[in-house]
Amino acid sequence: MEKRKRTRWLRNLLCGVLIGAGAILPGVSGGVLAVVFDIYRPFMEVLTRPGRALPRYWRMMIPLGLGWAAGFMGVAKGIAAAMSLSDAATYWLFIGLIAGTLPSLFREAGKEGRSASAWGSFLLCAGAVFAGLFYVSRVVHVQVEPDFWWYNFCGVLWGMGVVIPGMTSSSVMMALGLYQPMLEGLARLDLLVLSAALPGMFLTIALLARLVTWFFRRHYAVAYHGILGFAAASTLVIVPTEYTGAGEMAVSALCAAAGFALAFFLARMDRQ
Repeated sequence: MEKRKRTRWLRNLLCGVLIGAGAILPGVSGGVLAVVFDIYRPFMEVLTRPGRALPRYWRMMIPLGLGWAAGFMGVAKGIAAAMSLSDAATYWLFIGLIAGTLPSLFREAGKEGRSASAWGSFLLCAGAVFAGLFYVSRVVHVQVEPDFWWYNFCGVLWGMGVVIPGMTSSSVMMALGLYQPMLEGLARLDLLVLSAALPGMFLTIALLARLVTWFFRRHYAVAYHGILGFAAASTLVIVPTEYTGAGEMAVSALCAAAGFALAFFLARMDRQ
């Protein structure tokens, strides 16, 4: 029993790190990762009904919170360094991770059936997200000057990405030219970035939690198939198309395989 508890604690810590890191990397949704790791529902219950949920889930929330902080704050520096070495390999690592979680997400979405409205939600969300992100990131190149209010806007986007699975907030920041300054500010613990982004993020989470929870309770299949569409479309958008050579392509393939293997390991741990 003690061994199982330790394994579960380490598993939740690792999931928290991945969810925090997923909020940083463009095209990856921390909310989607929370869903496929079976953390989203307990997290939303704690936000909406803390008096009833905290006694049940507090042991889970401690390693998750520690891991999320490490992933969000600490991994920012590592991701910045990794992207400076190879953007393509870094993207493929997370693409492999998402690809490995999609089967679990598909099973979760079908727990209450797959109606025509559910498949319609999948197609609508996938088409809208793919078209929107492709247009913003590949067609329109809007650049803004980062300041306190723009960093606050980034925090709001991150909060939406936590509460609304599939919301790829970092991709929007990248399209506006805010991603690199934000990432560098988090890596060096810049007070301006932290004081603007973190309050905006937590306030957004608190305001949207009940609305999103209500929608999932009333329209489970539609909501989860929409998430599946979000995850698939946002992953396709970030597939790298430029490489420096055959070496980078080989490293990218290894990173994708490593991400997929990690997702498979977590899914196997869940089954056990």
